[in-house]
Amino acid sequence: MDHLLTLDELTPGEIGQLYTRASAMKAARGTPAGMPPLAGRTIALLFEKPSLRTRVSFEVAARELGAESLYLSPQEVGLGKREAAADVARVLSTYVHAIVIRTFSHALLAEFARCAAVPVINGLTDTHHPCQGLTDLFTITEEFGDVSGLTLAYIGDGNNVAHSLLQAAVKLGMNVRVATPPDHAPDPAIVSAARDEALLTGGSVTLTIDPDEAAEGADILYTDVWTSMGQETEAAARRAVFTPYRLDARRLALAGPKAIVMHPLPAHRGEEITDEVIDGPQSRVLVQAENRLHVQKAILVSISSKRIAPGPQLAASALR
Repeated sequence: MDHLLTLDELTPGEIGQLYTRASAMKAARGTPAGMPPLAGRTIALLFEKPSLRTRVSFEVAARELGAESLYLSPQEVGLGKREAAADVARVLSTYVHAIVIRTFSHALLAEFARCAAVPVINGLTDTHHPCQGLTDLFTITEEFGDVSGLTLAYIGDGNNVAHSLLQAAVKLGMNVRVATPPDHAPDPAIVSAARDEALLTGGSVTLTIDPDEAAEGADILYTDVWTSMGQETEAAARRAVFTPYRLDARRLALAGPKAIVMHPLPAHRGEEITDEVIDGPQSRVLVQAENRLHVQKAILVSISSKRIAPGPQLAASALR
C-alpha cells in the first residue's frame, strides 16, 4: 500500500496479511519487545472532524509502535481554506512519515494524497471509512474464523461505513444485505463495483427497503447513526424516516442463532439501536472499538515501510 484511501484498493490477500499482523500485535500487546518498528518516526493526525476512537486509537498505536503523533486541528490548518490542500500535503511530507486525515470531502483527501510524498491514511471522509471497515471484518473473522458465505445485514443509512463494509466484505466472500429507506441507499457506483467483486469471490450484494428481510437469518446485524456529522440540521426529519429501521430485540430475534451485533460508535441509544441490544450478550461493539487499535497498528506498520521518509531530499521540491 502507498496510501489507504478506500478499501476498493486492497486485495483479499493484502487484507489477510493485515489481519495476520493485527492478530499478532493484539496477542503480544503488553509483552516485552525489541526495537519498536516505527521508532524515530512521526505520524501527523490532520482532523477536520471531531473524534474519540480514531484519534485515541491512532495516538496510542503510534506510541506503542515507537512513533510520535502530532495532532493538527482544523483551526491550525484550515485545509483547503486557509491553505491549499496540495501545499499542506507537500509541506507536511517534509516533516512527518505518514499522515492520517479525517475530513469531509473525499475529493479533497484524494487531492491531498496525490501531492503527498509520504503515506496518507483515510481516517474518515463523508464517502469512505476504511479503517472502520477493516476493523469490522477483523472482528468478524475473530468471531467466526472463515467468513466466506456468512451474511452481514446492514440496516440504516447508506453512508460511509456502509460503503466500506460493502467493499471489504465482498472481497472475503461474504453476502451483504443493505436495508435503507428508498432515498438513502448506498452510492450506486460503489454497489456496482461491490457486485462485480462478489462475482469473483462468491459473495453477493442485496439492496432492500425492508429491514426484516435483511435481518432474516443473518450472521451479523450492523447499524450506524442515522444522522452523521454535518447533517445535524436534518436530524428530526431523519428520525421520522429511519424509525422503522431501529435495531431492537424483535429484529435481532429474526437473525441466525449465533448472530452478533455491531455498531461503529458513537451510538444514539434509543434511535438506531436499543440499550438491550447494544448492551446484550450478542453485542460485539466494545470488541470493535478495541480492535481499531490493533488493526490501525497493522496499517501503520504495513504502510510506513513502503514509502520514502521525509528529509532534505524532499524539501527542495516541496513547493514546486
